Amino acid sequence: MKTKRINKKRNAKEDKTMIKNSFVKGAFISTLGIVITKILGILYVIPFHAVIGEKGGALYGYAYSIYLVFMSLSSAGIPLAISKIISEYHTLGYSNAKKRAFIIGRKIALLLGFICFLILILFAPILARFILGDLTGGNTIEDVTFVIRVIASAILVVPILSIYRGYFEGHRFMSPPSVSQVVEQVVRVLIIVLGSFLTLKVFNLSLTTAVGVAVFGATVGAFASYIYLVDKNKKNKDKFLEDKKANEPIITNKQIFKKIVIYAVPFIMIDIFKSLYSYVDMVTVVKGLVKHANFSVENAEIIMSMLSTWGAKFAMIILSISTGVIVSLIPNLTKSVIEENQEDVNLKINQTLSILFYLMIPMTVGISFLAKPAWIVFYGHSHYGPSVLAYFIFTGLISGMFTAAITIIQTLKDYKMVFISLFCGVVVKVLLNTKLIIAFYKMGLPAYYGVITATIIAYLLSFIICLIALKVKYKINYESSIKNFIDILFSTMLMLGGLYIVKVFLPISVSSRLMNILIIAIYSIIGGSIYLLFTYKVNIVKNVFGNKLDKFIKKRNVKN
Repeated sequence: MKTKRINKKRNAKEDKTMIKNSFVKGAFISTLGIVITKILGILYVIPFHAVIGEKGGALYGYAYSIYLVFMSLSSAGIPLAISKIISEYHTLGYSNAKKRAFIIGRKIALLLGFICFLILILFAPILARFILGDLTGGNTIEDVTFVIRVIASAILVVPILSIYRGYFEGHRFMSPPSVSQVVEQVVRVLIIVLGSFLTLKVFNLSLTTAVGVAVFGATVGAFASYIYLVDKNKKNKDKFLEDKKANEPIITNKQIFKKIVIYAVPFIMIDIFKSLYSYVDMVTVVKGLVKHANFSVENAEIIMSMLSTWGAKFAMIILSISTGVIVSLIPNLTKSVIEENQEDVNLKINQTLSILFYLMIPMTVGISFLAKPAWIVFYGHSHYGPSVLAYFIFTGLISGMFTAAITIIQTLKDYKMVFISLFCGVVVKVLLNTKLIIAFYKMGLPAYYGVITATIIAYLLSFIICLIALKVKYKINYESSIKNFIDILFSTMLMLGGLYIVKVFLPISVSSRLMNILIIAIYSIIGGSIYLLFTYKVNIVKNVFGNKLDKFIKKRNVKN
């Protein structure tokens, strides 16, 4: 008995990351891991941009845009589906079915990954021609073909990695998947930065080869993350056990497979349709700017690289907040749905929206305000960069809100509405992209603002459709979310007003990179302090996050 107690204590000390998390705590852990990952993802672009430049950035963006579409086909929906199914079976106490769902999910992921890998290898030249058409003066069809084939290797690893993440998340163990994302990103960043530098500057190979090495970082990073989770799973098998309830019904492999497909398809659709936004930009932006706005091919590709690669890095930080909250939401919301607890479903949906408003709105406005120094710090001086970032960052906010809303509807199994909202958004994006390029150019505004506006309108339409569906079909009451939104918006405007006052005494337009870092730090501290202090004093923090966080803050204040 004494030995068992010692072993239990030792195991508890050895693995503190394997702790079940409540919704809010899980949302914080998941979001923190993803935000750290995205921060790493944006920091590396400083040296990476310096190494490969705008032309290399456009080539990198072409590869990743194609990769994201096929990654969606092979793996995007499966981890979330596995998370939902594992949570469902775990809640019901169906141990045998839960284990088989994990095994079947791995087999599906491996098969889909291999099929998508073959398609990319074989059809890379066709995809490259479709992207570039007859344009000359920039990257060639051969260049694009090469990087697509290199990044295809990641699709052999990412699907199976995603299954392990879904398995942990389904049990509401949020820390290991979050750590695995950090591991993946650290390894990936090292390969991107060191690999591209050595290839181009030390071995004097071509720019195309350097970009090829950089995109291969996705494969190496995913493999390192996979090894970490497999090891974590082996060491903590006992923590996945549950108290068996009643007699477990006979659930066949065919039934489990069908459930995985039914749950996964809407998630896959979400990612495919979101990837189509990038794909629409990829095939229309360069051509549209050249034909309708008097841009050279070189400058049009610079804009494209900012939208697909450089500017997108900032937007991904905003979007990562939504992703982190969603990862925690799915198993928790699924549990409430299984238990038919409508009050808790309503609470979690409103809390999700409020948390996203609280975190994403001030961050978006802050980055937009500091667009010029932020761009200079990361990419140096640019004619287009700051103006692109100041507006483009709002796509991260709208996209994040839409992703949360569509995921909630999917979790409630309203697949028809999932398709309608996704389809409407993409159709609007396709219809408006080129037309708004022309319209903004004729109004004397930056033509590329038309592209960004088309994205914002499309996501906003889809988001509104989702909210209406939740209100009408599921009687979700948004009263608390609307109140929190108004309060958060007012707090953000107060923060922005404070930043403009500071701007009178401390201009944000300087040429030194080091000074810009200092300016960003000062403005962030001042803006963040204004926002946090005001939202705490007027109880917005308590309204959004609940009593536990409020009590925690009060305890910290007492100690200090």
